[in-house]
Amino acid sequence: MKAIRLIFLAGLACAAMAHAEPITLTLAHATMTTHPAHLAALQFARRVEERTNGQIKTEIFPAAQLGSENEMLKKVKLGAIDMDVSTPNYMIKYEKAFAVVVMPYVFDNYEHAHRVLDGPAMAWLAPLAEKQGFVILSNWEWGFRNLTNNQRPINQPGDVRGLKIRVPPVAEVETTMQALGAQVSKISFKDLYAALSQGRVDGQENPLNVIYYNKLYEVQKHLALTRHVYYNTVHLISAKSWAMLTPAQQKIVREESKAAGDGMRKKIIAEEDELIAKMAAAGVKVTRPDLKAFRATVEPVYQEIAAYTGEANVQRFLKMVEDERKK
Repeated sequence: MKAIRLIFLAGLACAAMAHAEPITLTLAHATMTTHPAHLAALQFARRVEERTNGQIKTEIFPAAQLGSENEMLKKVKLGAIDMDVSTPNYMIKYEKAFAVVVMPYVFDNYEHAHRVLDGPAMAWLAPLAEKQGFVILSNWEWGFRNLTNNQRPINQPGDVRGLKIRVPPVAEVETTMQALGAQVSKISFKDLYAALSQGRVDGQENPLNVIYYNKLYEVQKHLALTRHVYYNTVHLISAKSWAMLTPAQQKIVREESKAAGDGMRKKIIAEEDELIAKMAAAGVKVTRPDLKAFRATVEPVYQEIAAYTGEANVQRFLKMVEDERKK
């Protein structure tokens, strides 16, 4: 009888979904259509539409068509855009605790980062984001950030000193580069390729997939695998949009968000060696510095981050990091 009742209830849920008014959700992101993030967005849209029998469609706006990263996130908060694929550094504006995620040299590897961010960090940060109007559906990928430049190979921290490096408008990344002795520049990302080719800056730092898919390697001579900061991305939906969905629809949206994010993770991690090889074949000189020296050089950055986000937040996060490291 219990099994029959469950089947009956499932049938009622499907019937209710089938007769509900169709919904079209907007999903914005800043990456190019060749990037794994866009492929993940396409997968998410297709699977949600299939599983809801066409009741939820997703209109995707790639390549920052709906504004800058900050502008898109603000629109999600207001409900003007339903969903966004953003990075934690943009969430810092709304909740300071997110600053801990982008501390330098916190994670040992991808697996370690995923255990922390999918587990205890998500349980802590997701409710804080929801108070600000954002529902975090799942973590997607971005990658470890690496350093490129046109002046010299980088093998030790001292090699960074004096280089003019473009950084995103993120205090934690800026402070990390300054600790290594770089002169930082905050040129917008859309102007970065031109700035590198014209010599207005010596270099920049980004994950390998960003360097490759945005063709930044075409105007850079050296790539150093410094892996100085790990970035994930978060697939967000406006709390206002989330409230429009039925519990059954919410379950599907969350499940397909995670499935798309898992696929993106696998692709980005699996292709890193291939991207390095492709850039090397194009003439980029690749170095693999000893990261222990870099980690020691940027240790003072932790105190600066603690002064901004709070010592308690830093210690709470570092405990999560250490607990997951032991597993």
